[in-house]
Amino acid sequence: MSELKLKDLYDGFRDPKTVKALKSLVDKEASKIDKTIRVMEVCGGHTHTIMKYGINQLMPKNLEFIHGPGCPVCVMPKERIDHAYILSLQKDVILVTLGDMIKVPGSKGSLQDARSRGADVRFVYSPLDTIKIAQENPDKKVIFFAIGFETTTPMTAALLEHVSKNKIANVYFHINHITVPEPMRALLDSDDCKIDAFIGPSHVSVITGSKIYQEFIDIYKKPVVVSGFEPVDVMQSILSILKQFSENRCELETQYSRAVSYDGNLAAQKLIDKYFEKAEHFRWRGLGDIADSALKLKDEYASIDAEIIYKDILPTQEIDDHKLCICGSIMRGVAKPHECSVFGTACKPSSPLGSCMVSSEGACSAYYKYGNLLK
Repeated sequence: MSELKLKDLYDGFRDPKTVKALKSLVDKEASKIDKTIRVMEVCGGHTHTIMKYGINQLMPKNLEFIHGPGCPVCVMPKERIDHAYILSLQKDVILVTLGDMIKVPGSKGSLQDARSRGADVRFVYSPLDTIKIAQENPDKKVIFFAIGFETTTPMTAALLEHVSKNKIANVYFHINHITVPEPMRALLDSDDCKIDAFIGPSHVSVITGSKIYQEFIDIYKKPVVVSGFEPVDVMQSILSILKQFSENRCELETQYSRAVSYDGNLAAQKLIDKYFEKAEHFRWRGLGDIADSALKLKDEYASIDAEIIYKDILPTQEIDDHKLCICGSIMRGVAKPHECSVFGTACKPSSPLGSCMVSSEGACSAYYKYGNLLK
């Protein structure tokens, strides 16, 4: 697709007239509902769209956005950030990870701090870039610190496939891949749950299919609409949610049908299943331990599992966040970033106290960057 056609496509999904027309329909539907509908956008990408384009300010008074835990960097606990920090400082190690990880603070510092101490930390756009780094440094142990939801897991699996088939001996893996349904379930099961409906993550759903949300319809009776990331996408998804409430329905709908199917990418799912299995436990920053909510390498790949190889030096104890940071409450949907006492003062992108301010998908980052603090 040419650059001009691609621009026209995106302009269509950001067209002010279309957004204005959708707002009128949203207002009309909301007027039929006599209670406040609290919608959690699970993915941090949706949070940024909502704030960047002022969608939160277009909403009727009886609709509230709740920001969810769908930011992989934000939910990474300090002890696992410490794993990356410690591994990066080992002799003859090159630590490779995705760029959002650079400033996330652990208890010992960030990977940026590790770099200042001489660690060889490299940030890549694709896990497959690790191959070139390993080939250019055959005398080094290259550890790929893998993070992300189901969206990025296939890329790690593709790297594993290449390493395995080509017998590349100096690439190792520290796996921190997490999955979406389990934290959604944990939030709904919590005593302080305020969620009436979900905007489902679209890029995750391209891989998994929308089928992973079916339980929230069947068991929890909470509508889910899988949405694209553009303003028109989000507005259409909100309209769909409000229609469900006004018509007394509870359904799984896919607004992002141009990319998401019910079954998802079966080839990617097969590749993931080849190398990964569910980890019994994973502690989420702000949410606590959630069973079966993460992946780990299968036992047959223990020889390249950095978490096993370096287990004697990697901490296992839980490490709490800064006492003033309310990132956990924000990701549970019970607080907003501007309600934090240190938001924009002691905690800002240049000097973050919490992970929600660090990541490009973090809710605090969105509020700080776009300044739309009305809702």
